[in-house]
Amino acid sequence: MERTIALAGNPNVGKSTVFNALTGMKQHTGNWPGKTVATASGTCMWDGCLYRLVDLPGCYSLLAHSEEEEVARDFICFSHPDAVVAVCDATCLERNLNLVLQILEITDRVVLCVNLQDEAEKKKIRIHLSLLSERLGIPVVGTSARDGKGLADIFHALSDLERQPYFRQITRYPDILESAIQEMEKTAADFLPDPSIARWCAVRLLESDGYFPDAPKDEKGTPLPEIPQIRRKLSALSVSLSPQGWNAEKIRDCIAETFIKRAETLCRECVRFEDPQYAKKDRKLDFLFTSKATGFPIMLLFLFLLFWITVNGANLPSSLLSDVLFSVEDWLYDTARSLGIPETVYAPLIFGIYRVLAWVISVMLPPMAIFFPLFTLLEDFGYLPRVAFNLDRCFQKCHACGKQALTMCMGLGCNAVGVTGCRIIDSPRERMIAVLTNSLVPCNGRFPMILAVITMFLAGNTEGFAASFLPAFFLSLVIVLGIVMTLLASRFLSGTLLKGMPSSFTLELPPFRRPQFGKVIVRSVLDRTVFVLGRAVITAAPAGLLIWIMANVTVGDVPILTYCTDFLDPFARMLGLDGVILMSFILGMPANEIVLPIMLMTYLSQGTLTELADLQVMKSLLVENGWTWITAVCVILFSLMHWPCTTTCLTIRKETKSTKWMFLSILLPAAMGMVSCFVFATAARFFSGMF
Repeated sequence: MERTIALAGNPNVGKSTVFNALTGMKQHTGNWPGKTVATASGTCMWDGCLYRLVDLPGCYSLLAHSEEEEVARDFICFSHPDAVVAVCDATCLERNLNLVLQILEITDRVVLCVNLQDEAEKKKIRIHLSLLSERLGIPVVGTSARDGKGLADIFHALSDLERQPYFRQITRYPDILESAIQEMEKTAADFLPDPSIARWCAVRLLESDGYFPDAPKDEKGTPLPEIPQIRRKLSALSVSLSPQGWNAEKIRDCIAETFIKRAETLCRECVRFEDPQYAKKDRKLDFLFTSKATGFPIMLLFLFLLFWITVNGANLPSSLLSDVLFSVEDWLYDTARSLGIPETVYAPLIFGIYRVLAWVISVMLPPMAIFFPLFTLLEDFGYLPRVAFNLDRCFQKCHACGKQALTMCMGLGCNAVGVTGCRIIDSPRERMIAVLTNSLVPCNGRFPMILAVITMFLAGNTEGFAASFLPAFFLSLVIVLGIVMTLLASRFLSGTLLKGMPSSFTLELPPFRRPQFGKVIVRSVLDRTVFVLGRAVITAAPAGLLIWIMANVTVGDVPILTYCTDFLDPFARMLGLDGVILMSFILGMPANEIVLPIMLMTYLSQGTLTELADLQVMKSLLVENGWTWITAVCVILFSLMHWPCTTTCLTIRKETKSTKWMFLSILLPAAMGMVSCFVFATAARFFSGMF
């Protein structure tokens, strides 16, 4: 026997924790058909029955204002799950019940799971579960999914739905509206394959004034609003309701108000707050993290600490990993020679493909393995929504969406992840703005070169704590500049190619919670670090072969790479760079980690990527090749603003389904970087000549 169970709920109620606890590792993820919204489904056995659990996207209602709401609505209405488990947060039940009441309007096969009971107990919130079950007419269970408590009760409740009758208490509207709904329901039921959703369809027809997107169809395939009998009934009801002021807008407002008032009544009866100051601690933290006086300074402090820990923590693991991988390269080289393999065969494979892969892995893996868990811990703690709240006003002024702040933060770890995260933005116009500007905030693949240049040319000969403090401080300033440029680019796009007014969105500030360190580390390493590294490796391998060919294949005793750098040099000099630097950025497009090694290889006229562990030796080499502090600043600016890596470009192509937008995502940051470098280099040279 197999049963399909849908898990529904607001964001931040622990729905995914319930899902993961029930399914364990027996799950898979993907996208809903025709949608960019992620889905997850999994299976588990209980009492001889196979349960297929479908984790619906987190949403606040089923009125289909966003893709998440549309997906959840369509699955509950039209996919006919055997039951719906509605997950709520015990600490803010009233807000969550709005969705539960809407689900009950569609189906009576509902189990209410009041999660986070442990959090409620800490705040001395007591919920009368049996009384709530009586008032709603459905089974109600309490759980603490993080601790695994109460999960078995969900299956008992699902079994109860089969064994004993429950009579759901549907939300009733004012008499005049209720009468119209019942009339419309009787007519709609005659044409629906599933009459159980007739009431829900009747409400949608009345509140939408005849417009009902993705409406169900009759047996002949005719959408409900286009059936003549439905249209006549709807017209007649509109005529009777209009003289009393009941137009579609008033009906929508009344429906929303009725749900809110009933949720308020239910909580007044079933929830007891033994400590009136239960939220005092959260409110104090909210004031600290979101006030105009302290919100931005604390945000910048967290940014600095995040980079300081990442930068200093990654040095030793990166060095050890590099030693291991390059010792394998030596073994491969010795093995190839002992087997008599021609140099023309093993050289491009070992010194081209393998060396680039080794470099990317050793430079990219340790920072990601530190950054992503730290970032996820802030997310789990509840701080990232506060960041979005702080930056919302800035993005609103740019006619963009405040959710872009979250996708921008994701881009700090990897721009490809940030682009994928843009799915959370409902408006297609604002989503496109977020996608096109995401690479203006540097990913951790660009950190090593930016840090190296900062340390060599800007931080000076510092020692001790200052030697780690100043690079992280300057890196934080670079990130802030990236945020400013993101805002400017967003305003430019919203005023030109992507005109429009900013849309409103609901931003929930979830309660602060103790992060789950073990799960955070596993999730961030498997879901983010390994995924991003795998995609980078796929694009870096062919780049390694191309770099080797350009550095070793000669035309008239001159490598192809030299011809390219000489050709680019005049233009690059205008930008405060040189041909070697610009060509290194071009060849480093598959993986930003190899840009600096390509520069060193070219300056040293070698045929393979070169590593110089001593920064003073590296600085001397760069100075000998014409670098100044102006060059260093221009390199930092161009590293901040240039084309996205190949992985990000492919992700943009996949998300937008358009090659045109992918090319624009390349041209926009590249143009901004070139203009910034040209303006700075010109101004710096002018003022340097004056003094």
